[in-house]
Amino acid sequence: MENTSILVLGAGELGMPVIRNMVNKSKHLSNTKIAVLLRQSTINSTDIDKKRNIDELKVLGVELLAGDLTSPSSELIQIFKEFDAVVSCTGYGSGAGGFQLKLARAVLNAGVKRYFPWQFGVDFEVIGRGSAQDLFDEQLDVRALLRSQKNTKWVIISTGLFTSYLFEPFFGVLDLETKSITALGSWDTAVTVTTPEDIGKLTAEIFFNEPVIEDSIVYIGGDMITYGQLADITESLSGKKFKRKVITISELENGLKNDPDNFVKKYQHIFGNGAGVSWSLDQTFNFQKGIETMSAKQWAQLNIKWK
Repeated sequence: MENTSILVLGAGELGMPVIRNMVNKSKHLSNTKIAVLLRQSTINSTDIDKKRNIDELKVLGVELLAGDLTSPSSELIQIFKEFDAVVSCTGYGSGAGGFQLKLARAVLNAGVKRYFPWQFGVDFEVIGRGSAQDLFDEQLDVRALLRSQKNTKWVIISTGLFTSYLFEPFFGVLDLETKSITALGSWDTAVTVTTPEDIGKLTAEIFFNEPVIEDSIVYIGGDMITYGQLADITESLSGKKFKRKVITISELENGLKNDPDNFVKKYQHIFGNGAGVSWSLDQTFNFQKGIETMSAKQWAQLNIKWK
């Protein structure tokens, strides 16, 4: 892994933890450089949070490269060809319409040796094509494209849901204000969750692992938790009883039929159906390597002000 030039795409909720840990893991390696691709407006931003990230990146010694992923593919290829590896932390910010495929094609056409695409999420292949979340079909297209060639080695990291999402009101499961919790599908439906910090740590471990991991899907997980267990944890930490209700699969399907473009309802259907959204922790990279991760309960203890 020496003499490696690494480009990270994005420095947001996931990008920053990935970069911090990549820098830390590469300190003992000679001639390894890490750069991050950001819009020029982000690099020059006066926004407090963005400026804090830019200042941290400079302290870490990360090269700030100005560029826009919405630029023509020819421009992206010219950027990517200067790097041995690309790690995409872009998220779904640009929506559907072939954005992830565009990035993957640009990486391949640039002759990048190693690619970690934005696949930090659920098991798209178990979910399959034609699911409630149409963005997932493109993720499968990216996998098919990567498997169809041999020149660029790829690694996909399946992480499950960001842990914080379980506790966010928009996700529609936990409502701390009304003291209510809603199970998607059933109380026994499980979901694997991982914090961005743990994803960043494990991505760096996977990237620099010896022997080198290539052309593989690697599963990680901070916790696997059912909605029933989430309710128990919530009541235990808050010391209060929460009103519990279930939205059945049929109710989730009807809700989506009535509002087919609702982004949240698409996700609720996926995480209520249960397929491809959880896996046993003993099959994860972190378990097999003995790397500690944060559970959902630990995250809630640290990040939620229980009234």
